[in-house]
Amino acid sequence: MTRSQKQIIAVLSIVALVLISAAGIYAFRSYRAFVTQPLGPSLPIAAQTMPPTWTPAATSPVGMVTLVPTLSFTTPTPYAGCGGTTSVMHVVAVGADSRSDNYQYGLGDVIRLVRIDFVTPKVSVLEFPRDLWVEIPYISDNLNGQDHEKLNQAYLYGQPGDGFHYWDDPSAGPGLLSLTLNLNFGAQVDHYVAVNMRTFVNVVNAVEGIDLNVPDDNAAQNTGLPIGKHHLNGDQALKVARNREEGVFERASNQNRVLCALRQKLASPKVVTKIPDLIDSFQDNILTDFTPEQLGQLACLGTKLPPENITFASFPQELFKESRIYDPVFKKNVFYWDVDFSVLRDYTSRFQAGTWPEPNAITTDEEDEEEIICE
Repeated sequence: MTRSQKQIIAVLSIVALVLISAAGIYAFRSYRAFVTQPLGPSLPIAAQTMPPTWTPAATSPVGMVTLVPTLSFTTPTPYAGCGGTTSVMHVVAVGADSRSDNYQYGLGDVIRLVRIDFVTPKVSVLEFPRDLWVEIPYISDNLNGQDHEKLNQAYLYGQPGDGFHYWDDPSAGPGLLSLTLNLNFGAQVDHYVAVNMRTFVNVVNAVEGIDLNVPDDNAAQNTGLPIGKHHLNGDQALKVARNREEGVFERASNQNRVLCALRQKLASPKVVTKIPDLIDSFQDNILTDFTPEQLGQLACLGTKLPPENITFASFPQELFKESRIYDPVFKKNVFYWDVDFSVLRDYTSRFQAGTWPEPNAITTDEEDEEEIICE
């Protein structure tokens, strides 16, 4: 081989290396652009990192806070597992009562605030009763000045279906519900997930059902199932989750049992390897602003959670009193829970700070506490 031929080969090799490197960089950037792109519109409240102490401003616009001056100290950054970029994340999870394939309508049938701790790791879930009479922003112009309705209607009024869509933000129902939780209870929300009933049924069926244990007579009365272990398909799981014959607080306990069983199934060795495919197959059927990368991080975290680090909480039942109020929209008296919102704001603040509740305890009554553990 002549010297000139060697030089040509060398030059071609360098060119090939550059092209391969450029192609690799392009492919990596394309991949990163895909996995970091939210699957839905982001919430109108920007993610904020709070200093050690802060207080909501009474006159601030919705979603804004006034920070209290604090001294700044250099502290080690806690390690967030599963590739998480933040130590704690707060998510609004909504179960819509729509049975259709789309998300044009639907009340917020199930409303949960989820605190995800990537450092511990730990997941805490707080139920918000749907029959709270709350101020909902952006609706008064459409309801002749009426700015209060039940909490579950905040989700409906934000959805794009005909006759609703009371605000123009792309985050629609989840966004308006998140703003409502922020306005009334001081909840700071980073992300949202909304699932309608048909998708919930399909998810349960996709993992080949869930196994639900009914340990005692109290649980049997609440769920409508006999004592013992039951394998439920999607429709059966939905029926248990929606059973409220014993009351709305017992219904929340039923929903938590179903969520525990679903989490247990998703963490099983048989299913965990299928989670990426499940995410891919259902990403067009679930409303969320998570990115594919974040969904992968949550799936990773789910496999690392010990049962004692999964907490389902409800506000103490003794805080609530049954009452009725005249609703100008429906032109009749409607049921709602009469409760001191300042007390709920305090519970919400402590929940988001990670100081309440005690692990695995759901307080339903001062004399009668029920404990539900994700086995």
